[in-house]
Amino acid sequence: MQRRFRLIALLAALMLLGGCAQPSPAQPSPGQPSPGQPSPGQPSPAPDDTFTVVTSFYPMYVLTANVVGDAQGVELVNMAEQQTGCLHDYQLLPADMQALERADVFVINGAGMESFMSRVSEQFADLTVITASEGVEMIVDAYGEPNAHVWLDPARAAQQVERIAAGLAEADPQRAEIYRQNGAAYAQRLRELGGELRAQLADAPKRDIITFHEAFPYFAEAFDLNIAAVVEREPGSEPTTQEIARTVDIVREAGITALFVEPQYPDRAAETIARETGASLYTLDPIVTGELSGDAYEEKMRQNAATLLEALGS
Repeated sequence: MQRRFRLIALLAALMLLGGCAQPSPAQPSPGQPSPGQPSPGQPSPAPDDTFTVVTSFYPMYVLTANVVGDAQGVELVNMAEQQTGCLHDYQLLPADMQALERADVFVINGAGMESFMSRVSEQFADLTVITASEGVEMIVDAYGEPNAHVWLDPARAAQQVERIAAGLAEADPQRAEIYRQNGAAYAQRLRELGGELRAQLADAPKRDIITFHEAFPYFAEAFDLNIAAVVEREPGSEPTTQEIARTVDIVREAGITALFVEPQYPDRAAETIARETGASLYTLDPIVTGELSGDAYEEKMRQNAATLLEALGS
């Protein structure tokens, strides 16, 4: 399907904009990715009869890849480069707009993650948008805003998969049954994964954790953990001296021995708190970057559980 929009002025303007992140161009996955092993491939124009699905960022790609599976004639493209991370302050690039120009469907997380959606809606009024978090129960933060990191609860991720499958089935009736079957199978796998990890973590002697980004409320709720403190509400927002001192007090008073950082972001504040308290640093992955493989979610969640068992059992 071909769309024609007057993008020249927009693309020229976008070339002048700087972003908080510095992502690479959209990452296509042409051909038919097999379940669990989609391939990012190389950029190439899609044939007129190809159904093109664009995902906003890494976790949406992984979930959608499992819904698309080996459906013939579907091109799956991840818009933001897979190492971009969360999209809170992401600014669209010309390559992103070009990817959306030829998209039949745009799969987003929603809940405020894609702050650029007003621009997308203005430029691509006819583009079908599937909001994966639609209908999912949200956790609201202290500021009254929904936390967008829905996928970190396997049960909620399963709901997102079902929403994606339903949206694709409606947008592409020719392959509707494939999407429904793949979506149902993957959602079941994710629910079973959640049960498996809950059983593993049930007997952990400690439940308090301190994180450095507001990514883990859903994860904590899913596995009956208590987030005693969050040092940085947004990644890259350096905590003040007072905030670090307050966290040090919490660690000491609660007897917390483990601090959890993320592989995508600097851990300077965490290192300071660890030095002051003697707590150990561990890594929890919010699954916002990584390889474009269909089994990435399950692998990363199992690794997170193993890390928690080590940290909370020590």
